[in-house]
Amino acid sequence: MTSILTSLASLLQGVCVIMVLAYGLTRTRLFAAILDGRRTPRNLVAMALIFGLFSIYGTISGVAILDSFINIRDLGPALAGLLAGPLAGLGAGLIGGAHRLSLGGPTCYGCTLSTVVAGLAGGLVYRVRDGRLPTTLQASALALAIEAFHMLAGVLLGNPVQTALVIVKSAAVPMLVANALGMGVFVFIVRNVLEERRTRAAKEAIEGELRVARDIQMGIVPRMFPAFPDRPEVDVYALLDSAKEVGGDFYDYYALDGHRIFLVIGDVAGKGVPASLFMAVTMTLFKAYARSDRGPAAVVAKVNDKLAHDNETGLFVTAFCAVLDLDTGLVRYASAGHNPPVVVRPGGMTDFVPRPGGVVLGAVPEYPYQTGELTLAPGDSLVLYTDGVTEAMDRHRALFGNERLLAACRQDRHRAAKILVEGVFAAVRDYAGDAPQSDDITLVAVRYQGPAPRSGLAADAVSAV
Repeated sequence: MTSILTSLASLLQGVCVIMVLAYGLTRTRLFAAILDGRRTPRNLVAMALIFGLFSIYGTISGVAILDSFINIRDLGPALAGLLAGPLAGLGAGLIGGAHRLSLGGPTCYGCTLSTVVAGLAGGLVYRVRDGRLPTTLQASALALAIEAFHMLAGVLLGNPVQTALVIVKSAAVPMLVANALGMGVFVFIVRNVLEERRTRAAKEAIEGELRVARDIQMGIVPRMFPAFPDRPEVDVYALLDSAKEVGGDFYDYYALDGHRIFLVIGDVAGKGVPASLFMAVTMTLFKAYARSDRGPAAVVAKVNDKLAHDNETGLFVTAFCAVLDLDTGLVRYASAGHNPPVVVRPGGMTDFVPRPGGVVLGAVPEYPYQTGELTLAPGDSLVLYTDGVTEAMDRHRALFGNERLLAACRQDRHRAAKILVEGVFAAVRDYAGDAPQSDDITLVAVRYQGPAPRSGLAADAVSAV
Protein backbone atom coordinates (compact mmCIF):
# COMPACT_ATOMS: atom_id res chain seq x y z
CA MET A 1 0.00 0.00 0.00
CA THR A 2 2.84 2.35 0.89
CA SER A 3 4.59 1.71 -2.43
CA ILE A 4 1.36 2.40 -4.34
CA LEU A 5 0.91 5.75 -2.60
CA THR A 6 4.55 6.64 -3.18
CA SER A 7 4.23 5.84 -6.88
CA LEU A 8 0.99 7.80 -7.13
CA ALA A 9 2.58 10.85 -5.50
CA SER A 10 5.48 10.69 -7.94
CA LEU A 11 3.15 10.41 -10.93
CA LEU A 12 1.01 13.31 -9.72
CA GLN A 13 4.11 15.48 -9.60
CA GLY A 14 4.68 14.66 -13.25
CA VAL A 15 1.04 15.43 -13.99
CA CYS A 16 1.45 18.84 -12.37
CA VAL A 17 4.48 19.62 -14.50
CA ILE A 18 2.66 18.60 -17.69
CA MET A 19 -0.40 20.64 -16.72
CA VAL A 20 1.71 23.76 -16.17
CA LEU A 21 3.42 23.30 -19.53
CA ALA A 22 0.11 22.52 -21.20
CA TYR A 23 -1.48 25.64 -19.72
CA GLY A 24 1.34 27.70 -21.18
CA LEU A 25 0.69 25.98 -24.51
CA THR A 26 -2.95 27.08 -24.46
CA ARG A 27 -1.77 30.71 -24.64
CA THR A 28 0.25 30.23 -27.84
CA ARG A 29 -0.70 31.05 -31.43
CA LEU A 30 -0.32 27.39 -32.33
CA PHE A 31 -2.94 26.35 -29.82
CA ALA A 32 -5.26 29.17 -30.90
CA ALA A 33 -4.96 27.96 -34.49
CA ILE A 34 -5.82 24.39 -33.46
CA LEU A 35 -8.86 25.58 -31.49
CA ASP A 36 -9.94 27.59 -34.53
CA GLY A 37 -9.84 24.42 -36.63
CA ARG A 38 -6.75 25.38 -38.66
CA ARG A 39 -5.26 21.85 -38.77
CA THR A 40 -2.50 22.54 -41.28
CA PRO A 41 0.30 19.99 -41.77
CA ARG A 42 2.66 22.32 -39.96
CA ASN A 43 0.32 22.66 -36.97
CA LEU A 44 -0.28 18.91 -36.78
CA VAL A 45 3.45 18.17 -36.84
CA ALA A 46 4.02 20.75 -34.10
CA MET A 47 1.27 19.23 -31.92
CA ALA A 48 2.65 15.73 -32.48
CA LEU A 49 6.14 16.84 -31.47
CA ILE A 50 5.02 18.78 -28.40
CA PHE A 51 2.77 16.06 -27.01
CA GLY A 52 5.29 13.41 -28.04
CA LEU A 53 7.79 15.18 -25.77
CA PHE A 54 5.11 15.23 -23.05
CA SER A 55 4.86 11.46 -23.52
CA ILE A 56 8.63 11.01 -23.18
CA TYR A 57 8.59 13.15 -20.03
CA GLY A 58 5.75 10.96 -18.74
CA THR A 59 8.10 7.99 -18.98
CA ILE A 60 11.18 9.72 -17.56
CA SER A 61 9.26 11.13 -14.59
CA GLY A 62 7.82 7.69 -13.78
CA VAL A 63 8.83 5.18 -11.13
CA ALA A 64 11.16 2.35 -12.19
CA ILE A 65 10.11 -1.18 -11.25
CA LEU A 66 11.67 -4.41 -12.51
CA ASP A 67 13.13 -2.77 -15.66
CA SER A 68 9.76 -1.13 -16.45
CA PHE A 69 8.06 2.11 -15.43
CA ILE A 70 4.94 3.25 -13.61
CA ASN A 71 4.20 6.28 -15.77
CA ILE A 72 1.83 8.81 -17.34
CA ARG A 73 3.24 8.37 -20.84
CA ASP A 74 -0.15 7.78 -22.53
CA LEU A 75 -1.40 11.19 -21.44
CA GLY A 76 0.51 13.12 -24.13
CA PRO A 77 -0.66 11.15 -27.22
CA ALA A 78 -4.25 10.94 -25.96
CA LEU A 79 -4.39 14.72 -25.47
CA ALA A 80 -2.84 15.33 -28.91
CA GLY A 81 -5.56 13.18 -30.47
CA LEU A 82 -8.36 14.89 -28.53
CA LEU A 83 -7.17 18.35 -29.54
CA ALA A 84 -5.92 17.92 -33.11
CA GLY A 85 -7.23 14.60 -34.44
CA PRO A 86 -5.90 11.13 -35.26
CA LEU A 87 -2.78 12.20 -37.16
CA ALA A 88 -1.47 14.35 -34.31
CA GLY A 89 -2.37 11.65 -31.80
CA LEU A 90 -0.64 8.96 -33.86
CA GLY A 91 2.45 11.12 -34.30
CA ALA A 92 2.74 11.81 -30.57
CA GLY A 93 2.09 8.12 -29.85
CA LEU A 94 4.86 7.00 -32.20
CA ILE A 95 7.33 9.42 -30.60
CA GLY A 96 6.46 8.38 -27.04
CA GLY A 97 6.24 4.71 -28.04
CA ALA A 98 9.59 4.70 -29.84
CA HIS A 99 11.25 6.13 -26.76
CA ARG A 100 9.61 3.52 -24.53
CA LEU A 101 10.60 0.69 -26.89
CA SER A 102 14.24 1.82 -26.75
CA LEU A 103 14.23 1.32 -22.97
CA GLY A 104 13.30 -2.36 -23.20
CA GLY A 105 12.03 -4.32 -20.19
CA PRO A 106 9.45 -7.08 -19.62
CA THR A 107 6.47 -4.91 -20.67
CA CYS A 108 8.08 -2.80 -23.40
CA TYR A 109 5.96 -4.21 -26.27
CA GLY A 110 2.64 -3.82 -24.48
CA CYS A 111 3.58 -0.35 -23.21
CA THR A 112 4.72 0.77 -26.67
CA LEU A 113 1.50 -0.48 -28.25
CA SER A 114 -0.69 1.21 -25.64
CA THR A 115 1.06 4.54 -26.22
CA VAL A 116 0.28 4.45 -29.94
CA VAL A 117 -3.28 3.28 -29.24
CA ALA A 118 -3.74 6.16 -26.77
CA GLY A 119 -3.07 8.70 -29.53
CA LEU A 120 -5.42 6.90 -31.92
CA ALA A 121 -8.12 6.63 -29.23
CA GLY A 122 -7.96 10.38 -28.59
CA GLY A 123 -8.15 10.97 -32.36
CA LEU A 124 -11.15 8.68 -32.66
CA VAL A 125 -13.02 10.67 -30.01
CA TYR A 126 -12.07 13.83 -31.92
CA ARG A 127 -13.62 12.38 -35.09
CA VAL A 128 -16.76 11.10 -33.41
CA ARG A 129 -17.39 14.44 -31.70
CA ASP A 130 -16.51 16.53 -34.79
CA GLY A 131 -13.63 18.23 -33.01
CA ARG A 132 -15.63 19.11 -29.89
CA LEU A 133 -13.92 18.35 -26.61
CA PRO A 134 -15.54 15.80 -24.31
CA THR A 135 -16.60 16.79 -20.83
CA THR A 136 -14.16 16.47 -17.96
CA LEU A 137 -15.79 13.23 -16.77
CA GLN A 138 -15.83 11.78 -20.28
CA ALA A 139 -12.13 12.61 -20.68
CA SER A 140 -11.30 10.92 -17.39
CA ALA A 141 -13.29 7.86 -18.45
CA LEU A 142 -11.33 7.77 -21.72
CA ALA A 143 -8.05 7.85 -19.77
CA LEU A 144 -9.26 4.97 -17.57
CA ALA A 145 -10.13 2.91 -20.67
CA ILE A 146 -6.73 3.62 -22.24
CA GLU A 147 -4.88 2.60 -19.08
CA ALA A 148 -7.00 -0.52 -18.72
CA PHE A 149 -5.89 -1.48 -22.23
CA HIS A 150 -2.33 -0.59 -21.21
CA MET A 151 -2.49 -3.02 -18.28
CA LEU A 152 -3.97 -5.79 -20.44
CA ALA A 153 -1.42 -5.31 -23.25
CA GLY A 154 1.41 -5.27 -20.72
CA VAL A 155 0.37 -8.68 -19.39
CA LEU A 156 -0.48 -10.31 -22.73
CA LEU A 157 2.70 -9.12 -24.48
CA GLY A 158 4.95 -9.32 -21.41
CA ASN A 159 8.04 -11.45 -21.34
CA PRO A 160 8.30 -13.16 -18.98
CA VAL A 161 4.58 -13.06 -18.20
CA GLN A 162 5.00 -13.54 -14.43
CA THR A 163 7.28 -10.53 -14.16
CA ALA A 164 4.93 -8.48 -16.34
CA LEU A 165 2.04 -9.46 -14.07
CA VAL A 166 3.91 -8.24 -10.98
CA ILE A 167 4.68 -4.94 -12.70
CA VAL A 168 1.07 -4.43 -13.77
CA LYS A 169 -0.21 -5.17 -10.26
CA SER A 170 2.11 -2.52 -8.83
CA ALA A 171 1.38 0.02 -11.60
CA ALA A 172 -2.37 -0.37 -12.09
CA VAL A 173 -3.76 1.88 -9.36
CA PRO A 174 -1.23 4.75 -9.62
CA MET A 175 -1.43 4.86 -13.43
CA LEU A 176 -5.21 4.67 -13.58
CA VAL A 177 -5.63 7.46 -11.03
CA ALA A 178 -2.85 9.73 -12.31
CA ASN A 179 -3.77 9.47 -16.00
CA ALA A 180 -7.49 9.91 -15.36
CA LEU A 181 -6.85 12.92 -13.13
CA GLY A 182 -4.37 14.47 -15.59
CA MET A 183 -6.70 13.99 -18.56
CA GLY A 184 -9.65 15.47 -16.67
CA VAL A 185 -7.70 18.49 -15.44
CA PHE A 186 -6.27 19.28 -18.87
CA VAL A 187 -9.64 19.03 -20.60
CA PHE A 188 -11.10 21.23 -17.86
CA ILE A 189 -8.39 23.83 -18.57
CA VAL A 190 -8.97 23.73 -22.32
CA ARG A 191 -12.73 23.98 -21.95
CA ASN A 192 -12.21 27.08 -19.81
CA VAL A 193 -9.92 28.51 -22.48
CA LEU A 194 -12.59 27.88 -25.11
CA GLU A 195 -15.23 29.56 -22.94
CA GLU A 196 -12.89 32.50 -22.41
CA ARG A 197 -12.38 32.79 -26.17
CA ARG A 198 -16.12 32.66 -26.81
CA THR A 199 -16.74 35.30 -24.17
CA ARG A 200 -14.01 37.52 -25.58
CA ALA A 201 -15.32 37.08 -29.13
CA ALA A 202 -18.85 37.93 -28.01
CA LYS A 203 -17.58 40.98 -26.13
CA GLU A 204 -15.60 42.18 -29.14
CA ALA A 205 -18.62 41.68 -31.37
CA ILE A 206 -20.81 43.70 -29.00
CA GLU A 207 -18.17 46.42 -28.74
CA GLY A 208 -17.95 46.55 -32.53
CA GLU A 209 -21.72 46.89 -32.82
CA LEU A 210 -21.71 49.60 -30.16
CA ARG A 211 -19.03 51.51 -32.05
CA VAL A 212 -21.21 51.36 -35.15
CA ALA A 213 -24.20 52.42 -33.07
CA ARG A 214 -22.22 55.35 -31.70
CA ASP A 215 -21.25 56.43 -35.21
CA ILE A 216 -24.89 56.23 -36.23
CA GLN A 217 -25.98 58.19 -33.17
CA MET A 218 -23.35 60.85 -33.74
CA GLY A 219 -24.58 61.04 -37.33
CA ILE A 220 -28.10 61.81 -36.12
CA VAL A 221 -27.19 64.91 -34.14
CA PRO A 222 -25.89 67.83 -36.23
CA ARG A 223 -22.15 68.37 -35.99
CA MET A 224 -21.40 70.77 -38.84
CA PHE A 225 -20.43 74.22 -37.63
CA PRO A 226 -21.16 77.02 -38.17
CA ALA A 227 -24.72 75.76 -37.86
CA PHE A 228 -26.29 78.50 -40.00
CA PRO A 229 -23.48 79.85 -42.19
CA ASP A 230 -25.84 82.10 -44.17
CA ARG A 231 -27.41 83.64 -41.06
CA PRO A 232 -25.06 86.12 -39.35
CA GLU A 233 -27.73 86.84 -36.75
CA VAL A 234 -26.96 83.69 -34.78
CA ASP A 235 -23.94 81.65 -33.70
CA VAL A 236 -24.63 78.05 -32.56
CA TYR A 237 -22.23 75.45 -31.27
CA ALA A 238 -22.88 72.08 -29.57
CA LEU A 239 -20.98 69.22 -27.92
CA LEU A 240 -22.12 65.73 -26.91
CA ASP A 241 -19.88 63.40 -24.87
CA SER A 242 -21.45 60.04 -24.01
CA ALA A 243 -20.57 58.23 -20.80
CA LYS A 244 -20.85 54.93 -22.67
CA GLU A 245 -20.47 54.00 -26.33
CA VAL A 246 -24.03 55.17 -26.89
CA GLY A 247 -26.31 57.23 -24.69
CA GLY A 248 -29.60 59.02 -24.37
CA ASP A 249 -28.63 62.69 -24.71
CA PHE A 250 -29.51 64.57 -27.87
CA TYR A 251 -29.76 68.04 -29.36
CA ASP A 252 -30.98 69.46 -32.65
CA TYR A 253 -31.59 72.74 -34.42
CA TYR A 254 -33.09 73.76 -37.75
CA ALA A 255 -34.80 76.69 -39.47
CA LEU A 256 -38.59 76.88 -39.25
CA ASP A 257 -38.90 79.70 -41.75
CA GLY A 258 -36.97 82.71 -43.02
CA HIS A 259 -36.46 84.31 -39.60
CA ARG A 260 -36.99 81.68 -36.92
CA ILE A 261 -34.95 78.67 -35.79
CA PHE A 262 -35.99 75.76 -33.61
CA LEU A 263 -33.73 74.44 -30.84
CA VAL A 264 -34.14 71.33 -28.71
CA ILE A 265 -32.05 69.44 -26.15
CA GLY A 266 -33.06 66.29 -24.29
CA ASP A 267 -31.97 63.51 -22.01
CA VAL A 268 -33.47 60.01 -21.99
CA ALA A 269 -33.63 58.37 -18.57
CA GLY A 270 -31.18 55.50 -18.75
CA LYS A 271 -28.00 54.62 -20.61
CA GLY A 272 -26.82 52.39 -23.39
CA VAL A 273 -28.66 51.00 -26.40
CA PRO A 274 -32.28 51.30 -25.11
CA ALA A 275 -31.74 54.96 -24.29
CA SER A 276 -30.11 55.62 -27.67
CA LEU A 277 -33.06 54.07 -29.51
CA PHE A 278 -35.54 56.11 -27.49
CA MET A 279 -33.41 59.18 -28.15
CA ALA A 280 -33.59 58.60 -31.93
CA VAL A 281 -37.37 58.24 -31.77
CA THR A 282 -37.73 61.43 -29.72
CA MET A 283 -35.53 63.44 -32.09
CA THR A 284 -37.59 62.22 -35.04
CA LEU A 285 -40.83 63.24 -33.34
CA PHE A 286 -39.55 66.74 -32.58
CA LYS A 287 -38.52 67.20 -36.19
CA ALA A 288 -41.90 65.93 -37.38
CA TYR A 289 -43.98 68.19 -35.10
CA ALA A 290 -41.92 71.39 -35.08
CA ARG A 291 -43.62 73.83 -37.50
CA SER A 292 -43.64 77.55 -38.02
CA ASP A 293 -47.33 77.77 -37.00
CA ARG A 294 -46.92 75.70 -33.83
CA GLY A 295 -45.55 77.08 -30.56
CA PRO A 296 -43.00 75.25 -28.38
CA ALA A 297 -45.60 74.11 -25.83
CA ALA A 298 -47.75 72.59 -28.58
CA VAL A 299 -44.72 70.79 -30.05
CA VAL A 300 -43.75 69.35 -26.65
CA ALA A 301 -47.34 68.28 -26.01
CA LYS A 302 -47.56 66.36 -29.28
CA VAL A 303 -44.22 64.62 -28.71
CA ASN A 304 -45.29 63.74 -25.17
CA ASP A 305 -48.60 62.25 -26.29
CA LYS A 306 -46.86 60.11 -28.90
CA LEU A 307 -44.24 58.82 -26.47
CA ALA A 308 -46.74 58.24 -23.67
CA HIS A 309 -48.96 56.11 -25.90
CA ASP A 310 -48.18 52.42 -25.25
CA ASN A 311 -44.90 53.26 -23.49
CA GLU A 312 -44.21 49.68 -22.37
CA THR A 313 -40.50 50.34 -21.85
CA GLY A 314 -41.20 52.85 -19.09
CA LEU A 315 -38.53 55.19 -20.43
CA PHE A 316 -39.04 58.93 -20.31
CA VAL A 317 -37.28 62.02 -21.60
CA THR A 318 -36.53 65.44 -20.19
CA ALA A 319 -36.42 68.07 -22.91
CA PHE A 320 -36.21 71.81 -23.50
CA CYS A 321 -37.17 73.34 -26.82
CA ALA A 322 -37.23 76.93 -27.98
CA VAL A 323 -37.95 79.08 -31.02
CA LEU A 324 -35.60 82.03 -31.59
CA ASP A 325 -36.76 84.94 -33.73
CA LEU A 326 -33.66 86.20 -35.51
CA ASP A 327 -35.21 89.60 -36.22
CA THR A 328 -36.13 90.46 -32.63
CA GLY A 329 -34.15 88.10 -30.36
CA LEU A 330 -37.40 86.85 -28.83
CA VAL A 331 -37.14 83.33 -27.46
CA ARG A 332 -40.31 81.36 -26.83
CA TYR A 333 -39.65 78.10 -25.00
CA ALA A 334 -41.19 75.10 -23.24
CA SER A 335 -39.67 72.64 -20.78
CA ALA A 336 -40.51 69.01 -20.05
CA GLY A 337 -38.80 68.51 -16.72
CA HIS A 338 -35.43 69.61 -18.10
CA ASN A 339 -32.69 71.62 -16.44
CA PRO A 340 -33.28 75.35 -17.00
CA PRO A 341 -30.86 76.87 -19.54
CA VAL A 342 -28.53 79.71 -18.63
CA VAL A 343 -28.98 83.11 -20.24
CA VAL A 344 -25.60 84.82 -20.51
CA ARG A 345 -25.75 88.61 -20.81
CA PRO A 346 -22.34 90.25 -21.22
CA GLY A 347 -23.72 93.58 -20.06
CA GLY A 348 -25.93 92.24 -17.29
CA MET A 349 -26.75 89.30 -15.08
CA THR A 350 -26.05 85.69 -16.01
CA ASP A 351 -28.72 83.45 -14.55
CA PHE A 352 -31.02 80.52 -15.17
CA VAL A 353 -34.05 80.88 -17.39
CA PRO A 354 -37.33 80.87 -15.39
CA ARG A 355 -39.03 77.48 -15.52
CA PRO A 356 -42.47 77.40 -17.16
CA GLY A 357 -43.12 74.00 -15.57
CA GLY A 358 -43.85 70.67 -17.25
CA VAL A 359 -43.49 66.95 -16.63
CA VAL A 360 -41.09 64.66 -18.46
CA LEU A 361 -42.03 63.35 -21.91
CA GLY A 362 -43.64 59.93 -22.09
CA ALA A 363 -45.05 59.90 -18.56
CA VAL A 364 -48.42 61.68 -18.58
CA PRO A 365 -50.44 61.93 -21.81
CA GLU A 366 -52.34 65.11 -22.66
CA TYR A 367 -50.33 67.19 -20.23
CA PRO A 368 -50.87 70.99 -20.65
CA TYR A 369 -47.37 72.40 -21.17
CA GLN A 370 -46.76 76.13 -20.82
CA THR A 371 -44.74 78.54 -22.96
CA GLY A 372 -42.22 80.95 -21.48
CA GLU A 373 -40.59 83.98 -23.14
CA LEU A 374 -37.40 85.98 -22.89
CA THR A 375 -35.60 88.37 -25.22
CA LEU A 376 -31.92 88.15 -26.11
CA ALA A 377 -30.10 91.39 -26.77
CA PRO A 378 -27.30 91.39 -29.36
CA GLY A 379 -24.33 89.60 -27.76
CA ASP A 380 -26.49 87.59 -25.33
CA SER A 381 -26.19 83.80 -25.29
CA LEU A 382 -28.43 80.94 -24.24
CA VAL A 383 -26.66 77.86 -22.88
CA LEU A 384 -28.63 74.59 -22.97
CA TYR A 385 -27.24 71.54 -21.15
CA THR A 386 -28.15 68.17 -19.71
CA ASP A 387 -27.78 67.07 -16.10
CA GLY A 388 -24.49 65.38 -16.94
CA VAL A 389 -22.99 68.86 -16.54
CA THR A 390 -24.35 69.89 -13.15
CA GLU A 391 -24.28 66.33 -11.78
CA ALA A 392 -20.68 65.60 -12.80
CA MET A 393 -18.84 64.31 -9.73
CA ASP A 394 -15.31 64.59 -8.47
CA ARG A 395 -13.45 61.74 -6.73
CA HIS A 396 -15.33 62.53 -3.51
CA ARG A 397 -18.68 62.23 -5.34
CA ALA A 398 -19.44 65.94 -4.86
CA LEU A 399 -21.50 67.47 -7.69
CA PHE A 400 -20.30 70.18 -10.07
CA GLY A 401 -23.53 72.04 -9.31
CA ASN A 402 -25.36 75.11 -10.56
CA GLU A 403 -23.03 77.76 -9.15
CA ARG A 404 -19.98 76.36 -10.89
CA LEU A 405 -21.97 76.24 -14.13
CA LEU A 406 -22.90 79.91 -13.80
CA ALA A 407 -19.31 80.83 -12.98
CA ALA A 408 -18.04 78.97 -16.06
CA CYS A 409 -20.58 80.73 -18.26
CA ARG A 410 -19.68 84.18 -16.87
CA GLN A 411 -16.01 83.56 -17.56
CA ASP A 412 -16.59 83.38 -21.32
CA ARG A 413 -19.68 85.59 -21.53
CA HIS A 414 -18.12 87.85 -24.19
CA ARG A 415 -16.91 84.97 -26.36
CA ALA A 416 -18.27 83.03 -29.31
CA ALA A 417 -20.62 80.05 -28.84
CA LYS A 418 -17.84 77.50 -29.44
CA ILE A 419 -15.53 79.05 -26.85
CA LEU A 420 -18.41 79.25 -24.37
CA VAL A 421 -19.26 75.54 -24.79
CA GLU A 422 -15.65 74.41 -24.66
CA GLY A 423 -15.03 76.56 -21.58
CA VAL A 424 -17.91 74.99 -19.66
CA PHE A 425 -16.88 71.50 -20.77
CA ALA A 426 -13.28 72.13 -19.68
CA ALA A 427 -14.50 73.36 -16.30
CA VAL A 428 -16.51 70.17 -15.82
CA ARG A 429 -13.54 68.00 -16.83
CA ASP A 430 -11.15 69.85 -14.55
CA TYR A 431 -13.58 69.50 -11.66
CA ALA A 432 -14.16 65.76 -12.20
CA GLY A 433 -10.44 65.04 -12.54
CA ASP A 434 -9.80 61.31 -12.78
CA ALA A 435 -13.28 60.36 -11.50
CA PRO A 436 -15.16 58.20 -14.04
CA GLN A 437 -17.84 59.95 -16.10
CA SER A 438 -21.20 58.86 -14.74
CA ASP A 439 -23.55 60.50 -17.26
CA ASP A 440 -23.70 61.86 -20.77
CA ILE A 441 -22.62 65.50 -21.12
CA THR A 442 -24.33 67.69 -23.70
CA LEU A 443 -23.98 71.45 -24.19
CA VAL A 444 -25.51 73.80 -26.75
CA ALA A 445 -24.73 77.52 -26.85
CA VAL A 446 -26.77 79.96 -28.94
CA ARG A 447 -25.34 83.47 -29.26
CA TYR A 448 -27.66 86.10 -30.70
CA GLN A 449 -25.68 88.54 -32.84
CA GLY A 450 -28.55 90.94 -33.53
CA PRO A 451 -30.79 91.39 -36.58
CA ALA A 452 -29.18 91.24 -39.99
CA PRO A 453 -28.34 94.66 -41.40
CA ARG A 454 -30.76 95.83 -44.05
CA SER A 455 -29.52 96.45 -47.55
CA GLY A 456 -29.20 100.02 -48.80
CA LEU A 457 -32.27 99.83 -51.03
CA ALA A 458 -34.38 98.41 -48.22
CA ALA A 459 -33.25 101.15 -45.84
CA ASP A 460 -34.09 103.86 -48.40
CA ALA A 461 -37.52 102.39 -48.94
CA VAL A 462 -38.22 102.46 -45.22
CA SER A 463 -37.04 106.06 -44.98
CA ALA A 464 -39.25 107.08 -47.91
CA VAL A 465 -42.27 105.63 -46.19
